[in-house]
Amino acid sequence: MTSRATSVRPAPGRRPRRRTLIGLVVALVAALAPTGLTPPAQAAPVLLSQGRPATASSTENAGTPAAAAVDGNTGTRWSSAFSDPQWLRVDLGARATISQVTLAWEGAYARAFQLQTSDDGSTWTTIHTTTAGTGGTQTLTVSGAGRYVRMYGTARATGYGYSLWEFQVYGETGGGTPTCGSANAAQGRPATASSTENAGLPASAAVDGNTGTRWASAASDPQWLRVDLGSTQTICRVVLNWEAAYARAFQLQTSADGAAWTTIYSTTTGTGGVQTLDVTGSGRYLRVYGTARGTGYGYSLWEFQVNTTGGTTDPGIPPTDPRNPNFGPNTFVFDPSTPTATIQSRLNTLFTQQETNQFGPQRYAVLFKPGSYTADVNLGFFTQVAGLGLSPDDVNLNGHVRVEAFWMGGNATQNFWRAAENLSVTLPAGVTVERWAVSQAAPYRRMHLRGGQNQIQLWNGGDGWSSGGLMADTRIDGLVVSGSQQQWYSRNSEFGNGWTGSVWNMVFQGVVGAPAPHFPNPSHTVIAQTPQVREKPFLYVDGTGEYRVFVPALRTNSTGTSWYGRTPAGSSISLSQFYLVQPGTSAATINAALAQGRHLLFTPGVHHVTEPIRVDRPDTVVLGLGLATIQADNGTVAMRVADVDGVKVAGIMFEAGAVTSPVLMEVGPPGSAASHAANPTSLHDVFFRIGGPGVGRATNTLTINSDNVIGDHMWLWRADHGDGVGWTVNTADTGLTVNGDNVTMYGLFVEHYQKYQTVWNGNGGRTYFYQNEMPYDPPNQAGWMNGSTRGYAAYKVADSVTSHQAWGLGSYCYFNVNPAVVADRAFEVPTNPNVRFTNMVTVSLGGVGTINRVINNTGDTANAAHQQSYLTNYP
Repeated sequence: MTSRATSVRPAPGRRPRRRTLIGLVVALVAALAPTGLTPPAQAAPVLLSQGRPATASSTENAGTPAAAAVDGNTGTRWSSAFSDPQWLRVDLGARATISQVTLAWEGAYARAFQLQTSDDGSTWTTIHTTTAGTGGTQTLTVSGAGRYVRMYGTARATGYGYSLWEFQVYGETGGGTPTCGSANAAQGRPATASSTENAGLPASAAVDGNTGTRWASAASDPQWLRVDLGSTQTICRVVLNWEAAYARAFQLQTSADGAAWTTIYSTTTGTGGVQTLDVTGSGRYLRVYGTARGTGYGYSLWEFQVNTTGGTTDPGIPPTDPRNPNFGPNTFVFDPSTPTATIQSRLNTLFTQQETNQFGPQRYAVLFKPGSYTADVNLGFFTQVAGLGLSPDDVNLNGHVRVEAFWMGGNATQNFWRAAENLSVTLPAGVTVERWAVSQAAPYRRMHLRGGQNQIQLWNGGDGWSSGGLMADTRIDGLVVSGSQQQWYSRNSEFGNGWTGSVWNMVFQGVVGAPAPHFPNPSHTVIAQTPQVREKPFLYVDGTGEYRVFVPALRTNSTGTSWYGRTPAGSSISLSQFYLVQPGTSAATINAALAQGRHLLFTPGVHHVTEPIRVDRPDTVVLGLGLATIQADNGTVAMRVADVDGVKVAGIMFEAGAVTSPVLMEVGPPGSAASHAANPTSLHDVFFRIGGPGVGRATNTLTINSDNVIGDHMWLWRADHGDGVGWTVNTADTGLTVNGDNVTMYGLFVEHYQKYQTVWNGNGGRTYFYQNEMPYDPPNQAGWMNGSTRGYAAYKVADSVTSHQAWGLGSYCYFNVNPAVVADRAFEVPTNPNVRFTNMVTVSLGGVGTINRVINNTGDTANAAHQQSYLTNYP
């Protein structure tokens, strides 16, 4: 097997398509199976009600309690007494903006009911009402806000009571008590009306901020004036400045779509003049609906003013108990007393759900406290397994921590987004092979595979392909076999029996037991030391049972691991200093926690933000569990890091929303110039995705303006498969833009962007291992031109740069929409003796498309006739 693995090379025309749609239907089925309900789309806010306290007006018997409707189990239910009205209420724990409610009715359903919200559990606002309920599973788009949400049934459809298998409330939590702003949200917004008295009295005159202009209607009933606020707003006050022709009877109504209306205020005794009305409601549209005039004329308003909730008086940041933290429902913590069968059952359930679920919103973390276990950990998508010891050897799994590729017939080129960290593994007796068949965004970090007779295989062990990964701060007692793994980056690791195998681009840095340097045959790039790096921060439990986060110290000119045979250097932070971010938490609340000096730990899930998370304090740690994902909605920037020392962002995935963001993450504002050489900001296992679960758009993805930043394993991906994918659909110009000086990247993967993949404008930059695929989908050559240059380089160093170095770079093309498309070059750099590139490869995957030159105008063409081109040095 060893000799076969060493000799594996891609055969012309044999390479399967890199990423196909295989398994997406299966993934969807797997994603839906655990609940039996249709979840909201990926872009929708998150489920807030599951596991929250629930109460009801009555229960049929002790076996059908209120809590059964919010337990996530479609085999349990709440049912009421056989009378009207009846209600079921859930306490979300904090005020939330509600956007969707799903009602999974048992046979005894409601023909007429209301959905209502409340801040105090006593005063209720109706956000949905119907007298034609259908039963079954009803997914209702709503617009409202409150801490409490209830279903209020007024007419049963059967002779029984009301009965719900599940009551699911989706939205986004905020924090604290809302305050009513003074800004007029209606001013200057589009306004329409049922009629106008004449052309000089248009609807727009009531929202122009000028009390000398007015809207007036025809002299009949009913009449209305409507304003579009542009987005869903929480409305707290309305001011009506009536002309003499006022309304004696009218309603204020809100709507999400301008069609279905909810009344938030009603009167039959209107007084005219200036009426200031405190209200509670939310919607994009607000209208005043007049039903009885106070005069013989029409209705007339000088001004129609709307105030919205503009902030909080209390940020509402709860403390974190470091001995009993709430990691959310998708984190599973085991200790040595947990029965082996219980552990394995949970692992099997997660793998079954996640094996093909590459685009679902589910995220999971499985954590083991110090001790010894027997477990077979087979990792699927968006699952992290990690030990909670200070050393990997504090947790030993007798069994496996593995990744297979059975779901794609042995092809592992889509095995993304999973992680194994801080564990030691002892294989079962008689077994000598551990398999880690992965591609991008699947770190094997701070691991120990015990036993010098063992080997770890970086592909499926047969004829399938794998396409890139990371091994860092890891000890393999035995042999590493890369087989048909196409590219790989190993940093600061130890291989007891060495490494065998090579395809296109294998890079070793600071690795004890690395093979001899030899490029391109075999394609081994070896860098003896790592000049400056900080290992990824990690969660652990100390000897007293307190959860803490260890922040490794900077290492310079290092080789080998930070922990094997030595005491790791660094500092430790109690989890009490962290704010545990749950899905549904607003960016405003997260920023309030940061302003209080808290670090952040994101629990597993998709976290939607509509404004940037602002990391302004030096040495802040932002750590994610279970590949926690931050999605930028409404075109916002997801995170901005100030130009300060020592911020660490680790284990986070950033996702683009459907509205174009200018950038997803920015490190340092434009013009940053402070030196952070002694304490750089570092990014560890930080991943980005544009499209895939649905439409995603961003002009730029990651922009680094600060100096001295360290990137430690990043994948920036414009999706080439999944939903919301296409040349004019998931649009994104550039992956990485570096404007800061002395920025270093270890293990950089950037793929499929529509212009330059990477643009480097700062001096003193260094990249160790670069993997790229150009966009698959340029429609034709004319649609992918950079001035007179055909296509865009994968890695562009600006003409103004005077010093830059890079080692072990690969760029591939697969122009499957139009194989006639040509990229003139993969790497474009100024010709300068201090700009040096070492060991480059270009590949035309299966001969589909052409890369004309490797770097500038140097290097052979990669095309159908000559699919790989290598170049060892430039200049």
